[in-house]
Amino acid sequence: MNPSTEGCPVKTTLAVIGGKWKGIILYHLIDGPKRFSEFRHLYPEITQFMLTLQLRELERDCIVHREVYKQVPPKVEYSLTEFGATLKPIILSMRNWGETYKDRIDDIRLQAAKQEKDD
Repeated sequence: MNPSTEGCPVKTTLAVIGGKWKGIILYHLIDGPKRFSEFRHLYPEITQFMLTLQLRELERDCIVHREVYKQVPPKVEYSLTEFGATLKPIILSMRNWGETYKDRIDDIRLQAAKQEKDD
């Protein structure tokens, strides 16, 4: 295999799931549909604008389905499409990697911060 930047499949994948919030959104959708307010509750630090943008991009790429229920008050749920579900192994592998190496990454970053402070 010859990794190149031209036509790189990793680039294609990251174009769909890259960014600070998309992987997190997809991770939570693996368990089933979520409402906008559920995401806001899970991650209050994400702005309404950014959450809307990320969900719209995932919807545009046919990864997420947006279901609007005709009721008062309006209800909107987001879920993985069949195509979006093909990303489950990737997202779960990312979760596993994060669980395995979180402490190591935290230590590395702490050491780097100390080094920067000393310089």
